[in-house]
Amino acid sequence: MFKIKQFNHISEAGRRALPADQYLLAEEVADPDAILVRSAPLYDLVFGDRLKAIFRVGAGTNTIPIDRCTESGIAVFNTPGGNANAVKELTIAAIISVMRNVEAASAWVRSLGEEAEAGKTVEQGKETFRGPELLGKRIGILGVGAIGSRMARTCDNLGMEVLGYDPYLPHLRRLELKQHLHFVDDVSELYESCDIVTVHIPLNGQNREFINRDAISKMKDGVYLINYARGEVVDNDAVCEALDSGKIKAYATDFPTVRQLSLPNVFCTPHLASGTPEAEENCAMMAVRQARDYLENGNVTNSVNFPDVSFARAEGDRITILHHNKVGMLGLITDRAAGMGLNIENLVNKARGEIAYTILDFNDAVPAALEEALAKIDGVIRVRVIR
Repeated sequence: MFKIKQFNHISEAGRRALPADQYLLAEEVADPDAILVRSAPLYDLVFGDRLKAIFRVGAGTNTIPIDRCTESGIAVFNTPGGNANAVKELTIAAIISVMRNVEAASAWVRSLGEEAEAGKTVEQGKETFRGPELLGKRIGILGVGAIGSRMARTCDNLGMEVLGYDPYLPHLRRLELKQHLHFVDDVSELYESCDIVTVHIPLNGQNREFINRDAISKMKDGVYLINYARGEVVDNDAVCEALDSGKIKAYATDFPTVRQLSLPNVFCTPHLASGTPEAEENCAMMAVRQARDYLENGNVTNSVNFPDVSFARAEGDRITILHHNKVGMLGLITDRAAGMGLNIENLVNKARGEIAYTILDFNDAVPAALEEALAKIDGVIRVRVIR
């Protein structure tokens, strides 16, 4: 039986997708095979020798020590796209709210009390809170992945001119999306021409404070800045300065700082973008499917530190090997199997930077001695035998 330690609430649909006779899923589990987590920080967690994988029910993995996991042979997975529609919808709502001054206008009307019944005072407030339409405006999307691509389609359908910047997007994906947006290779072109800039990039070392003073200085005066990605992808001090000066007309974010809470031109929500029942269920189901396929078959889908490798098993045992991507490693691995008189039915090897993942399928059971021999190869990080 596989034991999975649960952090945070996981949707009931996801829990039901784990067969009770094969899996134990609970918050209090000693020496688990896997971890299922939403937003709980794991940097201080001590990993047991049995831990094989961490499954993030969501997209962001900034709360997980990925480098330490890789060194320990622990695969880290996320669920890209599972909450993309939820984030897109709230981002669109935030854009409309800041441009049409919805929050301030609603608060003002409520403050009128009984005086609002006559309607005359309410009508007089129109000029104070009047804001522009989306139709015809130019929006720049930073990061055209699962969320950004949905944003592009929706904004295009709303009659906006859409620019996109994503140097990591595959060429074929660009071709699929080109009817909805114009890709720019220089992000400065996007900054200089867009009325609205919305951020949909992951938080990593390269993207931390991607929106900084230099980036803001290139933007149009009175730009609307939208951040429903992660708080740290913007330099929050620089954003506050730009809000004070009017360079940024309004800022909408799911990750407000204390200082931003006091600014009138900030629209903020409490990390709510992916918080819908549908998104929670979608992500939980994706994570559970990935967990079962990895634990039962060694297949890797949507890992952030292992290369994706997935194929049907042969009749016998399967061995998975995480190792450094070095010349001659495959030869050493296959030599160990041949030396024990074992015939490899299928072999797949994929690399991701300095890390590689190899799957060997056999038609028969493999001896424990093979696992030991493979583990002793210089450069091998972890070996698993799946029977």
